[in-house]
Amino acid sequence: MATPGAGKTTFALVAARRALAERTARRLIVVVPTQHLKLQWALAAEELALHIDPEWSIRYGGLPSDVHGVAVTYQQVASSPSAMRALVGRAFVILDEVHHAADTRSWGDGIRQAFNGATQRLCLSGTPFRSDQSAIPFVRYRGEEAEADFEYGYGEALRDRTVVRPVYFPRIKGRMEWNASDGTAWSASFDDPLGRTRASQRLRTALDLEGEWLPGVLQKAHRQLVHLRAQEPNAGGMVIAMDQQHAQGIARMLRERLGTQATVATSDDPEASAKIAEFGESALPWIVAVRMVSEGVDIPRLRVGVYATHTVTDLFFRQAVGRLVRRTDLRRSQSAYMFIPDDARLRSFALGIAEQRRHSLRKPDREDDEELLRDEEDPAQAESAEDQLSLFAAISSVAFEADGAPLEPARVIEEGDEEIPGLVGDEEVLEEMVAPLPTPEIDLAPPAVEVAPARKSVHHRKRELRERNSACVRALVHATRDSHADINKRLNRQVGIRRITQATLSQLERRLVLARRWLETGRKPS
Repeated sequence: MATPGAGKTTFALVAARRALAERTARRLIVVVPTQHLKLQWALAAEELALHIDPEWSIRYGGLPSDVHGVAVTYQQVASSPSAMRALVGRAFVILDEVHHAADTRSWGDGIRQAFNGATQRLCLSGTPFRSDQSAIPFVRYRGEEAEADFEYGYGEALRDRTVVRPVYFPRIKGRMEWNASDGTAWSASFDDPLGRTRASQRLRTALDLEGEWLPGVLQKAHRQLVHLRAQEPNAGGMVIAMDQQHAQGIARMLRERLGTQATVATSDDPEASAKIAEFGESALPWIVAVRMVSEGVDIPRLRVGVYATHTVTDLFFRQAVGRLVRRTDLRRSQSAYMFIPDDARLRSFALGIAEQRRHSLRKPDREDDEELLRDEEDPAQAESAEDQLSLFAAISSVAFEADGAPLEPARVIEEGDEEIPGLVGDEEVLEEMVAPLPTPEIDLAPPAVEVAPARKSVHHRKRELRERNSACVRALVHATRDSHADINKRLNRQVGIRRITQATLSQLERRLVLARRWLETGRKPS
């Protein structure tokens, strides 16, 4: 167990490389929660001269001889654990963010069935617990607590000074009005005691695109990012949105109200992984995402976050904050800022992380934080968010400071009873930030530097060769009137493979040469 930013991926790949070099393992299998993380692991492996195929599928059967292993998702394993088990003999298996798999659930049952016989297993997690309290496969428990073989927490990483950044949590208050699903009208600030159902409705109202709370917070966060980019031109910001429509609305708000562009990455977008990778390598200011960057995704330049989702669990919150902790400059101190609604639940999660940062136990701002979450409604009458969401209607929302004043861009927001260092509004930056913002073209443009062409990874080159092979086969079908199957079979036989998905890089290149020669000369390979 190690905090985000501690280097779990590098450690795991070095361990796997050693196992392969010492021949205690024949292949590497990396299991991850999302499609994007497969690509991220493959790119990280390339830096250590390991070739992991992130596009391999169980239906392909065997592996090409020039790969060290594959990256798959927990979902892929759960869909066919018996087929995965056939590859496990003498395999080094890395289970990344293993807390996603739970006993008695499909993902947990799948990895236990598939990898119980693996030669070596390395389980990784930055948050080794589950919100549903289920046990995690392959993890030892002492009583009800998971017991890691090695533990390196956020507090320890901060003490080492060169691993992670300190993250601060500006909390934004507000007053919201809404109509509940039972027809009653409500008006409440974040300080008012509410039950869980009403507290969730209040949070949804604050995050509503038609209100004024969310634009005010985005402006505050954007000014903080502009300030940081004065010293670090590629510093980036991240907004965690509720859903795809919400994400698009936030991106539109950033563009129309603040004059800045935002990349949008949602889990239902097939191009999401490419967008995240492109954003990570660019100097673009903002990315708006729905879960896609909440865990494991490595974008070290992120310095500012806005927690604009109604997902309120300690696990998800810690995963989102983990995207901001990765340190990039060892020469000077770096702080990161996660702007959050002043919801009692989020306040509690933030204080838990802040206590590790401060190295001292702090009393919560209010002794009745738990009272804010009491369930005063009859459980039998508690509404179902799924069934009655359409009856809920946000009316208005407005953000304001801790003292009740309107939210002003230059005012200091306090975290508990301490001022947050480096937050826009501190005296040393007050005059600078009261001045009008520079135009986005001047302030937010990527620095004009020459960038060397990126070296294509092995799996990228293979994908291109497969596409070119497929194009040649289509042309041959049209020219010869032979079937796809006959042409593919002849070409595969010539390079010694059963199917193209099992071809090495050199075999794909030879196959393409043969196909082009056949197309140009009309002579079939013998």
